[in-house]
Amino acid sequence: MTTSAPAADRLAEADRAVADLVRGESAWAALGLARRRELLERVHTAAGEHAAAWVRAAAAYKRLPHDSPLTGEEWITGPYPVLTGTGALAASIRALEAGRSPVDAFTTRPAPGGRVAVRVLPHSVYDRLLLSGFSADVWMPPGVTTDEIRDRAGLALRRPKETGGVGVVLGAGNITSIPVLDVLYELYAHNRVVVLKLNPVTDGLLTVFRAVLAPLIDAGAVRILTGGADIGTHLVHHPDVGHVHMTGSAVTHDAIVFGTGTAGADRKRAGTPLLDKPVTSELGGVSPTLVLPGNWSDADLRFQAEHVATQRLHNGGYNCVASQVVVLSSGWAQKDRFLAHLRAALANAPARPAYYPGSDDRVAQALTEYAGARRIGDRVLIEDLDARDPGPALTTEYFAPVLGVLELPGDPATFLDDAVTTANERFAGTLGVNLIAHPRTLAALGPALDEAIARLRYGTVAVNAWTGVGYLTATASWGAFPGHTVDDVQSGIGVVHNALLLDGPERTVVRGPFRPAPRSLLHGEPSLSPKPPWFVTNRTAATTGRLLSGFAAAPRWSALPGIFASALRG
Repeated sequence: MTTSAPAADRLAEADRAVADLVRGESAWAALGLARRRELLERVHTAAGEHAAAWVRAAAAYKRLPHDSPLTGEEWITGPYPVLTGTGALAASIRALEAGRSPVDAFTTRPAPGGRVAVRVLPHSVYDRLLLSGFSADVWMPPGVTTDEIRDRAGLALRRPKETGGVGVVLGAGNITSIPVLDVLYELYAHNRVVVLKLNPVTDGLLTVFRAVLAPLIDAGAVRILTGGADIGTHLVHHPDVGHVHMTGSAVTHDAIVFGTGTAGADRKRAGTPLLDKPVTSELGGVSPTLVLPGNWSDADLRFQAEHVATQRLHNGGYNCVASQVVVLSSGWAQKDRFLAHLRAALANAPARPAYYPGSDDRVAQALTEYAGARRIGDRVLIEDLDARDPGPALTTEYFAPVLGVLELPGDPATFLDDAVTTANERFAGTLGVNLIAHPRTLAALGPALDEAIARLRYGTVAVNAWTGVGYLTATASWGAFPGHTVDDVQSGIGVVHNALLLDGPERTVVRGPFRPAPRSLLHGEPSLSPKPPWFVTNRTAATTGRLLSGFAAAPRWSALPGIFASALRG
């Protein structure tokens, strides 16, 4: 039923969906691990079968031409992570069926501060080939031992008969895999049957999502609804709903939890939420990129400028983990040359419609707030942020193609120390932070680098990679740094994805190559990866994304030559 239906009919449909799930909870509790895995494998198959329709629907609401390389973003952030996620989660269930831990096949190592890190990427030989030079580790909180990690992995699937009631997922409107992955995590990690309420921006995906999740819908464990704020409000306050999960902004979170206007602000100050049930969330923030000074070649400067531009402009800038401020050393001899390349990268990135509601207003807001802001096409670059009084760029998530530049003094070690403190204490949100540094600089820092990573209070830390790689890694955790509460939510509460079903991960640390192949090999970096397909300047991103999704649907050696050829042409 669409949002044009009479309000009473839409509310009645929502009530029927919840009633279905109340009955379906018992049916889900009766399903053993093998049957749950079989349903998940059918979702995997359906995602592969409907991948092309999925991408067409996403490109339609984002107003992307069918032949645009930017449709590669829709492959890589739509069906692809659902395919890899269902595959990895099914492997975890298989391990539990056999009486093993999902972590048994993964290696661990010590991490700073008495932590243990689980190496989740690379894991297979395919990982080593397709993501050559990239790695990801999930760091557990201090004091958690390797044995405890293995014994606790599995979460609610260790007690499949103990269900968690009915949950509501308020779906994201930007990255199209988020709603599906959130539903799967609620169902499998927390044993909650789920009603998914789509963001109205994504209503065109209703048919695809129902087809992909059909095995779970038929099992009585999932329902999908459309509608506006009235339906969302009705669902989250429904007496038979016991939990709410949302993706969005901190502002939206507070409106749902405390209400709007003066009354909502008063409730937040008093600590008396309007929504009196457990809430988890994945929210945005001002994800900074810290660029350490060093001696770079012009090719390095150009590539890393494109990297930063991608971190801001991917999906039009409408990502919860989009970098909003790049932090540079004021004393870096190559700072001006890097900024020249950054301006060029912003100017040369493909133009695209501002599909997300309110984007133009937020761009105008940034231009009004900063007299020195530079308009580059439909983008805004703010180069004159004052470190003493930087203004809203550090505390307001624009969720639009707006990028600021903040300068701090110091050589690499001093700059890194100051930048970490600034990122922790002055930037809004804790979802992700990026570090870019020349390999010689990283080597010179030595243990100080891992100590800096340990100090950063962010859910994903990426070194010479974008934190979005953490999102795309199914076995990594994704979410804000732990410890937030509803009255100071920052980037959210809890984690999602986490296909190893680790209990209480602290953060994911991603590392990538400083240079693309073949320059990486010429400079001694063990990486065969060319320019990544998620770069906004990648010319063959659409083809590579389609081929990667096809591979994720059915991994096979015969698919690799075509993927490599397309990636190299990009």
